Amino acid sequence: MDLEHAKRVGIAAAYAGARVVRERFGNLSRIDKKDTFNLLTEADTESEKKIITTIRKAFPDHAILAEESGASKGTAEYRWLIDPLDGTTNFAHQLPIFGISIALAKDAEIILGLVLNPMDGELFSAISGQGAELNGNPIKVSSTESVSESLLVTGFPYNFSEIEEALMMRFTICQNASQGVRRLGSAALDLCYVACGRFDGFWEQNLNPWDTAAGAVIATEASAVVTNFSNTSFTVNQKEILATNGKIHREMLELLTLEEKNSS
Repeated sequence: MDLEHAKRVGIAAAYAGARVVRERFGNLSRIDKKDTFNLLTEADTESEKKIITTIRKAFPDHAILAEESGASKGTAEYRWLIDPLDGTTNFAHQLPIFGISIALAKDAEIILGLVLNPMDGELFSAISGQGAELNGNPIKVSSTESVSESLLVTGFPYNFSEIEEALMMRFTICQNASQGVRRLGSAALDLCYVACGRFDGFWEQNLNPWDTAAGAVIATEASAVVTNFSNTSFTVNQKEILATNGKIHREMLELLTLEEKNSS
């Protein structure tokens, strides 16, 4: 498998989706709801169609897992994971913080990640074992050594009300321990912003594989440490993710562990 070729195809797919998203930004005919809080726009579905069409032309035998259309089987050992618009709520409210996320996996391993912000043109990319880049320039995580000096980022899942107590406890603990916690509304961008040192750490619960696949490999290739809350290596099928610059990882794990705090 020529990963440089796959990267070029993935970038072409991302830009094809981005054209749709930019055209629809502030120009939506309707906004639907998958459930109470999870929005769906024609930008999501049209962007996904463009992305899949571009990938299918180059790799007709590859499997695909996309947020809106679901899974389609392939005959090869490769699978693309696609989020055509990560941050739909921001998009629907004309807040230009959202991304297109495309990853390629070989069996269970993510080997390529691409995240593009269609509005500011920032393209984050990584091939496993080759480092991470922002618009072609190498990126690395921050060198911040303590949570007290850190700026953190998190997100709340759509089933917020079901786990509100644990979410708010973690948010409050991390807010009080750090220089601040932000909520941008796009897990893919959150991970990329850890990768390039804008944030020192990110955590979230109840994400889907297409939310984290590209961002996690980009962060890892930028020397981030990416695990679950139990410090086990992260995989895209897990429901907890913690990504940090490594220097604050142990401290973040302690802050996110609620069992000991609840029993004390």
